[in-house]
Amino acid sequence: MNQPGHKIHRKGFTAIVIGAIAIAFAPIFVRLSDTGLVATAFYRVALALPVFWLAVAVGGRQPSAGSPRLGILALAGVFFALDMAAWHWSIGLTTVANATLLANFAPFVVALGAHLFLKEALNRRLLGILVFSIFGAALLIGPNLSFSKERLVGDLMGLLTAVFYGAYQLTVRYLRRSTTPLMIMAWSGIPACLVLLAISLASGESMVPGSAKVWWVLIGLALISHVAGQGMIAYGFGHLPATIASISLLIQPLVATVVAWKLFQETLSLQQLIGAAIMLSGIYFANRLNFGTVPEIDRKQGGNGREDQV
Repeated sequence: MNQPGHKIHRKGFTAIVIGAIAIAFAPIFVRLSDTGLVATAFYRVALALPVFWLAVAVGGRQPSAGSPRLGILALAGVFFALDMAAWHWSIGLTTVANATLLANFAPFVVALGAHLFLKEALNRRLLGILVFSIFGAALLIGPNLSFSKERLVGDLMGLLTAVFYGAYQLTVRYLRRSTTPLMIMAWSGIPACLVLLAISLASGESMVPGSAKVWWVLIGLALISHVAGQGMIAYGFGHLPATIASISLLIQPLVATVVAWKLFQETLSLQQLIGAAIMLSGIYFANRLNFGTVPEIDRKQGGNGREDQV
């Protein structure tokens, strides 16, 4: 039986927030890694894969060979790999602030895609909240923004990141109608690894970490940002409409700003505090929308009657 929408809403929102907090630490791990930018993304996924597959072996259900879902799972992996490659290149070619802000335009992609392909409602109020939230993100990141012709390629990569990340979120939302988070992360991770490895080798990047310390950095990136972060996000997308889940993920740049303030003694201006308040307000109002009941798919996974295994 379906539960009232607000209960599912709370469950999904909590998972999204936990996931967003976890992935907010990714730029710090990337900064500490001495391997290539895309190579670092490869290790992020590759080192997380054994964890997901171990969990699947213990309690998950595997899609049968030839299942239509395998193609969609592979597509999710490709979108995630392209998102990671574009974002890491963006970080290397423009400022971190530019890359972060432009990547967070993903909710616009999700809103349009969810309406066109997933038949999810898109009204003026939700669009207004989306624009309001992105404006807050711009104010938050604004003091560190620096656009120039020299950084144009990096900025375009940031926008491309938003497109691929939005496509990944839409694919995960579609899969969550019939697939557990563990299955999504385990199966999509295989093509993601292959694509990231191919891009890294083709780019001539350094693939071998320079020290044992860097290996621990990569393991931390895999466990915190991918297993905990993307795993919880995949779980949350099963309980929230795609657009609202994507807006909720905007808490990531806020967490990243707070972490930078604490770890790197970066100052917070009045403008950034106002931007943070606007973002939090947008996320709050998005999650207060009466979007009705989202089917509780966790009890429909192949008829096994079990809750999601995260």
